[in-house]
Amino acid sequence: MLFVPADRGACLYRERRISRGQEIGVLKFRVLRAGVLARMREEGNEHIRLYEADVRNLTWAGRNLIKRWYLDEIPQLLNILRGEMSLVGPRPWPIEMVEEQLERGLDYRNHILAGWTGPAQIHKESIESLRHAESLDLEYVDACRTMGGLALWRYDLRIVYRTVKMLLQGQGLRY
Repeated sequence: MLFVPADRGACLYRERRISRGQEIGVLKFRVLRAGVLARMREEGNEHIRLYEADVRNLTWAGRNLIKRWYLDEIPQLLNILRGEMSLVGPRPWPIEMVEEQLERGLDYRNHILAGWTGPAQIHKESIESLRHAESLDLEYVDACRTMGGLALWRYDLRIVYRTVKMLLQGQGLRY
């Protein structure tokens, strides 16, 4: 971001997401060029994924380092320390997507803390649709309800282990 003028700007930004029914500002390293991020906000769009799909919108670091190694998620550890998220659980979703889920009768995001990682993140290569990701989240919520403390702790530990393995292998997005 220092060497390419179009990439300059703040290193961190916040995305509005839902965790346990509350709106939170999820911290992320910025991967979009500053002008694209400003245009996105002017248009009133909070869902960054639409803009990340176009490689021309990404900074050099975002395209070649941050997304590949999932480094944009690291600042969310501060959200965990603030008690807004947990280490493992369903990922925090944008407000509009949670509202769509609520219309379909899925309210689990109002009752559980969003997680930094979860089953949907470690199964990204096999997820065919948004509904499949939802089913993985629902399985995790069910595990929270039915497993004992030690069993759930081991389950979460396996998810964290697989997440770290993915990070170290650089299995993130490639452009």
